[in-house]
Parts: sequence; C-alpha cells; structure tokens
Amino acid sequence: MSEPSSSPQGNTFIEFIWPSDSFDRALRIGGIATVVALVAGLAGWNVHLSLGLAGALGAITIWLGLFRAHSQGRSGQETQAALKDVEARIGRIIDSAMDAIITLDETQRIVQFNAAAEKMFGCSREKAMGTSIDWFIPPRYRAAHAAHVQQFGTTGVSSRRMGAERIIMGLRANGEEFPIDASISQTTEHGAKFYTVILRDVTERVRTESELRRSKAELSEFASAAHTVREQEKSRIARELHDELGQALTALKMDVSWLRGHVPADSGLVRDKLARMEVLLNDTVTATRRISTELRPLILDDLGVIAATESLVDGFTQRTGVPCELIVSDPDLSWRDPLATTIFRIVQESLTNIARHAKASHASVEISQNDVAVVILIRDDGIGFAMDDPRKPNSYGLMGLRERAYLLGGDAHVSSRPGHGTRIEVSLPLTQQRAAT
Repeated sequence: MSEPSSSPQGNTFIEFIWPSDSFDRALRIGGIATVVALVAGLAGWNVHLSLGLAGALGAITIWLGLFRAHSQGRSGQETQAALKDVEARIGRIIDSAMDAIITLDETQRIVQFNAAAEKMFGCSREKAMGTSIDWFIPPRYRAAHAAHVQQFGTTGVSSRRMGAERIIMGLRANGEEFPIDASISQTTEHGAKFYTVILRDVTERVRTESELRRSKAELSEFASAAHTVREQEKSRIARELHDELGQALTALKMDVSWLRGHVPADSGLVRDKLARMEVLLNDTVTATRRISTELRPLILDDLGVIAATESLVDGFTQRTGVPCELIVSDPDLSWRDPLATTIFRIVQESLTNIARHAKASHASVEISQNDVAVVILIRDDGIGFAMDDPRKPNSYGLMGLRERAYLLGGDAHVSSRPGHGTRIEVSLPLTQQRAAT
C-alpha cells in the first residue's frame, strides 16, 4: 500500500487552512483575510473600507512573514553555532585522548589525526591529513592491512580489535617500526563510510614480555641443568654406597662370621656380642642398599627405566601392602636420559604421594608411547582431595612432578575429588629423545 503524497502545503485542505504550527497558522489566516478583503473591495462592497482593510492585513501579513524569516535565520545561525561548539568540544576530547585516534574515509585516506597520533608517529596533523594510511604502515604489511579494512567494512560489525591474536606493527615518520595494539570501528554518514582506528604504542609491553620469556627460558635451562647435576651426584653417591661402603660392610660381616667360628665355646659373652654385631651389620647393609636405591637405583642405568619401574612398583607394594599394577604398552620400550630419569622420578614421586596421603586400597601405573610423546598414567582409589584446596605446607610432590614435566616441554594434569581417588596424567614429548638419538 503506497504512502499518501506530502507537500510543503500539507497533506489535506484542512491542514492547509489550519496548520498545527501557531505561527504558520497566523500567516495563513492573515493571507486569507487579505485576499477576502481585496475581493470584497473589487466586488463593490464598501470599496474604501475593503481595500483599506486588505492593505492593512497585507502589510501585517508581510511583516509577520519577514519576522518569521528573520527568526528562522537567527534560529539556524544559533543551531549552526551550537553544532560548531559540539564539534569543537569533540575535537578537544579527541585531542586530549592518550591513545592515537585516526579516522579514514572509504579510500583509506586520513580525515582525522589527533595530537596523540602526531606524537606517536612523529608527524604533524597538517602533513597527515588527506594522505594514505600506508604512510604509517611498514611496506610488507600494507596490502594485508588494506584487505583487512575492506573486509571489515563488509562485515557490518560496528567495532572490533585489530590483530586480536598478535601485535601489529606501525611505522614512524623517521622510518622506525614499533608494535601497536589497535581497535577499529566504522560509521556511515550521508552514505559515506568512515573508519576510526584507536592505537596504543605497546613497545614497552612487548619488551617486558620478551624479557620475561627470556628470563623464563633461562630459569628453565638453569633448573634443567640443576636437575641433571643433582641426578649425576645422586648416581655417584649411590655407586659409592653400593660399591665401596657395601663391600666394606660385607667384608666386616665375613670377619664377624670368622670370629664367631673361632671363639671358644665357653666364651658366651663374646659370642653374644658377635651375634649382635652381625645383626647390626645386616641391618646396616640393608639400609645402605635402600638409601642407594632411593638416591638412584643402579638398575635404572644398568637395565633401563622399565625394569627400574617394575622394581619400584614391587617395592611400593611390599612396603605399603597396597596392590599396584604396572601396565606397559610395549615391554621393549627404552629411552635415554633425561627422559628415562624423568619417567622414573614421576612414577616414584606419584607412588610416594599415594603411600603418604591417599589411603588407597589399589593403585595402577600405565606407561605408553605414541608418535609424539610418552604418556604416564597413575591412578589410585584413595580418599582424593578438592582441587581448589590450598597446598599443604612443605608439600611439594605434585609441584615437583609438574616441574619435571615442564622442564622437558611436557605437561601434567591432576584430577581428583574427595572420596573418588586421584588421577595423574603426564605427557612428555619425544623431541629431546630424538635429538639425543
């Protein structure tokens, strides 16, 4: 259904005769009265009175029209002045902004360039106005930037961040490149599209992040070297305990046994003393072997991590009475250090945590390897814990486990809840193993 046509005189005769605006209404009435008086005078009805009245009404109507025109002109001037005042105020706000603000037209030429943009790019507003935004973009990024803005113009989205996944680069007037964080918005005025970009120089932030990453890498390298040195020292001490101290204790045992065989039968006190010495020596040998194994089991270096883990699991079951199942996807798997030691230590620390805290009735250890990583899965059916509980003082088991995984570029995930046991999954990439090979 078509809309009724409109005209400056109104949509209906009634509106023409009696418009809603009071001033227009007075002008219309004055004009109509003038015409009526003039027609009456020309028709011969009291000619002098009618023509005089028509002249007076006409003069009044003309005066009202001139007054209306003057009022409208003054109102228009006041409106223009108010608009200019608003524009000036907006300009001052934009110029006082700490971030650079640049507005582009559809051809990506600059139509607004605030004071912060002048300072950021080292270019005056007079030079920047009307130029292409390419002036302030490194050459290798210009084509991609133009395509990005054009694509953004077709999305219909009013605003969004530019380079959301990365920092973009700007170009100062002196040729220096620098990192910026930017957001872009678009508006349409009188059928023309404009793009406004808000920019922030993030040179300091990028430098700080770079230093932080470098410091983190150095700390990681230092921690890895410290772990290696510690393992080497543990291995040396374990060897000395096993070879030197173990051999010396074994020799003492043999001497005590010889003495017992050569002491007269009636020397009861001496025989009792030797018997107690033999028991003490046996306990000392056992303790020495245990300490040596806990420092670094020789089987780890001699037979590999799978055999060492089997021994570790068996020892855990013997000490705690908790059945522990070891599942290995391929018994022939073998790894070099530091991966082999890390696998063993992760299983060792996990079983130690189960023995100390879990109150479990069953545990399991699974070791498998895929194309990219070694995966270790340790589970127990113990009391569990709330993941958001604060860490207990002097409790570093899970933290040490995560650190060991991190040092090899891997990750460790712990999941648990009260009454439902604990699950630890560690993934260690094979990258260093292949490099060592």
